[in-house]
Amino acid sequence: MKKIFYPVIAVALSIAFESCTSKSDKSATMSTDSLLPDSSGFNQTINGKQVKLFKLKGENGMEAAITNFGGRVVSLLVKSAAGKMVDVVAGFDDLKGYQGSASNYYGALIGRYGNRIAKGHFNLNGTDYTLFINNKPNSLHGGKVGFDSKVWDAKMLNEHTLELTYHSADMEEGYPGNLDVKVTYAVTKYNSLSITYEAKTDKLTVINLTNHSYFNLNGWGSGDILKHIIQINADAYTPVDSTLIPTGKIADVKGTPFDFRAPLPIGDRIDANDGQITFGKGYDHNFVLNKHSTQLPVVTVSGDKTGLVMKVFTTEPGVQFYTGNFMKGDSKMKGGHPDAYRNAFCLETQHFPDSPNQPNFPSTVLKPGKVYKSLTYYQFEKH
Repeated sequence: MKKIFYPVIAVALSIAFESCTSKSDKSATMSTDSLLPDSSGFNQTINGKQVKLFKLKGENGMEAAITNFGGRVVSLLVKSAAGKMVDVVAGFDDLKGYQGSASNYYGALIGRYGNRIAKGHFNLNGTDYTLFINNKPNSLHGGKVGFDSKVWDAKMLNEHTLELTYHSADMEEGYPGNLDVKVTYAVTKYNSLSITYEAKTDKLTVINLTNHSYFNLNGWGSGDILKHIIQINADAYTPVDSTLIPTGKIADVKGTPFDFRAPLPIGDRIDANDGQITFGKGYDHNFVLNKHSTQLPVVTVSGDKTGLVMKVFTTEPGVQFYTGNFMKGDSKMKGGHPDAYRNAFCLETQHFPDSPNQPNFPSTVLKPGKVYKSLTYYQFEKH
């Protein structure tokens, strides 16, 4: 367990250092292009901006494929305990899949506001703002055309690191302020995918950025995730109403199906006869993290077939645990595998849903002259 702490400080710094200089171990970064989608399937111009697929390589064999269409993580290759490269995220083989109705935010950067805002409305400093209702009766993940569907400006800083930037104009999707966003993806030598978020505004606004990757540590297409073992370091969660909007209460997980303080299979209580569970046909809830300093993992998940362990570190106060409840199985994804029910899970690090309307939740207000900063990384180890 002590090896958790070794990379923690260095991970945050590695983005800056690796953007300047880093020598790879060639034997550890043998080509795995055959396991990654063909870049040609992403080469397209949308509204005058070029979409591409960018491939990142870590020093110890880990690889990622990311498109600047929505800043989506398309593939993430990690070496299993048996030495086999495993693609641990759900995604599509080409851009077309991400543009369709089944896109489901797979791998996307989410903004301006991740998760739900009740009835598409909030009041900020005495001014009412109205958002697009795309998840009746609420606004979800930024609205009709959120950051997940924007073409971001992209710059490869080196073979490990991709920088994405986007300018969101004042009142885009109903949100006030000209917002300049920078997100940096890095595949580090510690076998982690690091995501650093920064943003500035010229007007008082609200912001909640996250990533919506769907994980299966047995490998995408291997079946459901119910036997994965998960531990969430959270003593509390935010109960929701029938539209998945928080009630405002912060509830103790003790004695509920939300108690993952000790490791348990994801499917152990997923079908419990509990009002909170049945709202979303599984888990789709925000957990209130005990600590979020990146010094300790907030979530640990183990695949039951590959021996892969994923540890999540974040500066965010919450994480949305989602179990693929709305995956329908009617769309083909990478390798021809369908988007089958509960075949992947999400761990979206975040501020709490509907915070602009919940005064007792941590604030998501960003003021002019201030910088929004957030760091999350997903670190992979073997049993």
